[in-house]
Amino acid sequence: MIESSYAVYGTFIVYLILMLGIGLYAYRRTASSSDYFLGGRSLGPWPAALSAGASDMSGWLLLGLPGYAFTSGLESLWLAGGLLLGTWANWRFTAQRLRTYSIEAGDALTLPEYFANRFCDNTRLIQIISAFFVLLFFLFYTSSGLVAGGKLFETVFGLEYSTALIVGTICIVSYTLFGGFLAVSWTDLVQGLLMAAALMIVPIAVIQADGGFGAMWGAVEARNPELLTLFSGTDGEALGFIAIISLAAWGLGYFGQPHILARFAACRSNKDINTARRIAVGWTGLSMAGAILVGLAGMVYVEAELGGVLQDGETIFMLLVNAIFHPIIAGILLAAILAAIMSTADSQLLVSSSALAEDFYKQLLRKNASQKEIVMVGRLAVIGLSFVAMMLAFDPDSTVLGLVSYAWAGFGAAFGPALLISLYWKNMTRNGALAGIVVGAVTVVVWKQLSGGLFDMYEIVPGIVFATIGIFVVSKLGSQPDEEIQAQHQRMLKNL
Repeated sequence: MIESSYAVYGTFIVYLILMLGIGLYAYRRTASSSDYFLGGRSLGPWPAALSAGASDMSGWLLLGLPGYAFTSGLESLWLAGGLLLGTWANWRFTAQRLRTYSIEAGDALTLPEYFANRFCDNTRLIQIISAFFVLLFFLFYTSSGLVAGGKLFETVFGLEYSTALIVGTICIVSYTLFGGFLAVSWTDLVQGLLMAAALMIVPIAVIQADGGFGAMWGAVEARNPELLTLFSGTDGEALGFIAIISLAAWGLGYFGQPHILARFAACRSNKDINTARRIAVGWTGLSMAGAILVGLAGMVYVEAELGGVLQDGETIFMLLVNAIFHPIIAGILLAAILAAIMSTADSQLLVSSSALAEDFYKQLLRKNASQKEIVMVGRLAVIGLSFVAMMLAFDPDSTVLGLVSYAWAGFGAAFGPALLISLYWKNMTRNGALAGIVVGAVTVVVWKQLSGGLFDMYEIVPGIVFATIGIFVVSKLGSQPDEEIQAQHQRMLKNL
């Protein structure tokens, strides 16, 4: 438990009240399912960029990545570099086309609905299967956020893990339930700025307290010189091709993350996307650099103050904040962790609820459901899905990075190739897309259970490779898309 004070408690309470206030304000502006699930396509460049970044990085940015840098040193740069490149590529090659195509394809509100409309699938099979995988992988992804929230409340307030998990879940569900996409996006803007500021302030303060960058570098080298190398592990063994590819390949996952892609579709214009891309890439680069510095600076602190022993590396950010800052400042910085957790979990819950409401309930049960009814089902889905995710998170030994890696790979392989190819190749067919989605998802699930040799490679790589092959082979073997699908693709290109 971190030595807390009323100042820390007060900061958390004020922060939560602020987020709930934004949620209630957004509630008053939410009248339709388009408003609730996509904000009426009204996001400007700043909320779009920071909402995409904050919902992407989550508690992983302040817990998982600093923890990985703390244990692995500069090896973490492979992971961070892959993610930075993936952020840029996703905004550059996906954002404008997806926004334009989702409008041309029947004003699709969800990724599964986009696939169904893009290929004129009257059976809605591709929409239902896509929604199933959205729900499956988001349960693990949301669970990772709840684990991070449990660790935060456990460490800061000394609560038992199970109690801390319940408290964190209630905090996240509260404003998502009311305000929908607008609440999520506006709170993400605040949370993204807070996260970036915290990741800049904390390592600089710790490094200055310990004698500067040179002293930190020397202390890390004294602990283990292998921590300062890019091409070898902490044991001195060279990082193999599989290890480097597995770390850098995280960046490939961006093309299939529904909660990030939703921000592209919600932008108010294609012109805003170019500005948003610059903001998003800058924010991501600064934040990840800060997260890695937190891990490196944390080594020096742990060596000096804790005898070099830290049971859970993912708590290093919290320990440094408590050690360096006044309780009021510490409360604000620790609220950044809550911001990171909430900014992703709320987005995941919202996308999952949209899959249940729009892609299952409306398509299978109530085709003529009113807008008000769909929004109500979406809100009920937020509660139900958060409960299931909380059950998955009750294992206190779960790691944030481990849960995120599995869900990230699942989305990246299932939807990444299908989406990217659908935006650029006019001859892609419905069966080709369906093959890519199923093959990518199944490959990730199966590959995760295997180990040794090539099977040690991060499962997103084979998932994307096999999904891409499946899309091209099945599309080529089938009949060409009909005239309406071809015309729809041409309208998208014309309106870019």
